[in-house]
Amino acid sequence: MDFLQNHVESIVFCATEPVKAEEIRLVMSEMFEAEVQIEDIEAALDSLLEKYMSDNYPFQVFRIAGGYQFLTKPAYQTSLGIFLKQKSKKRLSTSALEVMAIIAYKQPITKGQVEDIRGVNCDYAVQKLLEKELVEIKGKSDGVGRPLLYGTSKKFMEYFGLNSLVELPSPKDFATLENTIGTELDPNFNDYAQFGLTEGENDPGAQAQAGAALTAMEIEAGKQLDLQDVIRFEQEARKEEEEKSEGESGEDNNLDEETNGQQEEGEQQ
Repeated sequence: MDFLQNHVESIVFCATEPVKAEEIRLVMSEMFEAEVQIEDIEAALDSLLEKYMSDNYPFQVFRIAGGYQFLTKPAYQTSLGIFLKQKSKKRLSTSALEVMAIIAYKQPITKGQVEDIRGVNCDYAVQKLLEKELVEIKGKSDGVGRPLLYGTSKKFMEYFGLNSLVELPSPKDFATLENTIGTELDPNFNDYAQFGLTEGENDPGAQAQAGAALTAMEIEAGKQLDLQDVIRFEQEARKEEEEKSEGESGEDNNLDEETNGQQEEGEQQ
């Protein structure tokens, strides 16, 4: 039974998705060249379930979608989350992405031609793309020196979910509509106008003025702000000015009253 269980364990361990008991039975029957009973497979799986429930293991066998699969235990979720987060940061640099885009749209293309387009040396970026198997050598050019030609690989197609290079987005797909902040198309236009960020939809400096105010507040607050934050800050600033003005006005009134009182006393005398 241990011999069979070891084989069952190895199959479940290598499976990238839940594997059913019947699938394991068919594998075992072919390997032993004899009929293996489903009961024996299920008994081996039950033993694995019990074995890896121990705290000595950070993973265990789970029953999922009618099959069995090795998964880590919930207790290790935090450390695994940090690991995956750090791993996700190891992405292509901006320069590598630019080189990959040029190769994708201009292939087959030589490294020299890529450098002519970017205006800088691309040795490191091309090497990284080759290491990650996102681009590959397609042959040699007929030009002077017979430089290598580069193109996208099968892994590139899989990574971006493409069936053909024809599915690559055309340049016109990247066009964006002009920003209309500070115009009547902006749902918050009235709020902008109300708080002095623009004098109206036809104000040519509306967008620049609003953007400058927003940027200044972002720097001061040290965080990203949205329009509502801008409006709130504007309200608070106006309120402080009004309170200050009212306070100064009150002091002036008190001073006038004192002056008038002194004058009245002088006239009586």
